[in-house]
Amino acid sequence: MSRDLDHLARAAGAIAERAATAILDVYDSDFAVEHKDDRSPLTAADLAAHRVIVDALRALTPDLPVLSEESSALPWSERSRWTRYWLVDPLDGTREFIKRNGEFTVNIALIDDHRPVLGVVQVPVGGDLACAWEGGGAWLSVRGGKARRLGTRRRASPLVVAGSRSHASEHEAQLLARLGPCAKLPLGSSLKFMRIAAAEADLYLRLGPTSEWDTAAGQCVLEQAGGAVLDFAGEPFRYNTRESLLNPDFFAVGDRDADWSALLARP
Repeated sequence: MSRDLDHLARAAGAIAERAATAILDVYDSDFAVEHKDDRSPLTAADLAAHRVIVDALRALTPDLPVLSEESSALPWSERSRWTRYWLVDPLDGTREFIKRNGEFTVNIALIDDHRPVLGVVQVPVGGDLACAWEGGGAWLSVRGGKARRLGTRRRASPLVVAGSRSHASEHEAQLLARLGPCAKLPLGSSLKFMRIAAAEADLYLRLGPTSEWDTAAGQCVLEQAGGAVLDFAGEPFRYNTRESLLNPDFFAVGDRDADWSALLARP
């Protein structure tokens, strides 16, 4: 299976880079912004990347379904039968894309038995590419250079916390205060998972709604680098287990052996 995942990860990485080219074509233009029913923003870049990825994945693995943020209105009666499928966020961090700060990514994950066994996170601005698969580790290519293996670090002091630029909260600050001195590293999209996997941060705490396509690829990269993504019951994330595609609150850590009980004991 690892050899199969190796092949699929390389193919998914190439597909993500093609999607990034489509995204940058829009990024460099005077693009318009629409809003979906949940008021989240949508641009032509989201749709262009969606088309590139979905078409390419269907050609690569015709037998596997593809669930993308931009085509997520599939009935649970159909999804509930899936055991292996692609889970895609064509443009993670649309708000950061609109701000033109470069902190957005392309996320492609392969889910098998409710777990992400392959993950690709590509950064269109700069070209960094993280690829991970079960049994193969996590790898980062910087601007098209030779890939290096990623590995997390032991919990540092002060703790480096990779946090959202758009979704910080007072409750989050209260929880972090339990952990002692913290240095904040504001980042958008799945870059937070990548920085922890690359031993540049220790924790990402997320309170509030995210969707399964927001986390799957980054979770795989982080887990294969030695970290973990946990809910507040201390359990690893699982995918496609219920009708809702919204995630519970969670935290992502580099040092899975450290004592995170202060977070798990939240009120």
